[in-house]
Amino acid sequence: MGRLVYHKDLQSLEDDVLELTGMVMESIDKSVKSLVNRDIKAGEEIVRDDIHINNKRYDIEEKCLLLIATQQPMAVDLRVIAAILSIITDLERMADHAEGTAKINVMIGDGPLAKSLEEIPRMSELAISMLDRCIQAFKNRDKDTARAICDEDDAVDDLYEKAYEKLLQLMINDPKTIEGATYLMWVAHNLERIADRVTNIAERVVFMVTGKLEEMNVSKY
Repeated sequence: MGRLVYHKDLQSLEDDVLELTGMVMESIDKSVKSLVNRDIKAGEEIVRDDIHINNKRYDIEEKCLLLIATQQPMAVDLRVIAAILSIITDLERMADHAEGTAKINVMIGDGPLAKSLEEIPRMSELAISMLDRCIQAFKNRDKDTARAICDEDDAVDDLYEKAYEKLLQLMINDPKTIEGATYLMWVAHNLERIADRVTNIAERVVFMVTGKLEEMNVSKY
């Protein structure tokens, strides 16, 4: 009976990770859409709601530590819990990047963006897709998919470089745009870092399945 409860608790932990991932993906998506659509109210809501993501992360962490203390898991199960502890940290930090984008939206205020950039929404779409598939790889113990997702980080890096170059040129051509262009550089950097953190999660999925820690596709930035 005790082991049945243990495995139920372990499955509950994994379900919590999936729930937290959904919260984070929503925050990333909404933060960029609120910026592009100049929706200040939505940006303020994202900033307020970040506390729920933080609380969910801490709740999962406490459950992990309790399970380690009371059940003393070994081998594969211990790797799962260790991976979860790392994954939820990256998820919470992704949410911080999304919150940062929302704060930038609020700082810009009612005015237009310094420049309309297709790269920023595209970076958001790619990062969310990577995260969604990465967490499914976690669920399915799919190390091959996790490794493949790491390679996709290059596409996000390339978009970041394009956005950076466009914004830098804008500032050179018109110094009055420096402040607004800098805000957008911060947004692009937030998204680039989110994609990097997805690769961190992918590395933990590989570790969880194989027992080996591997550094994959190190970011250029």
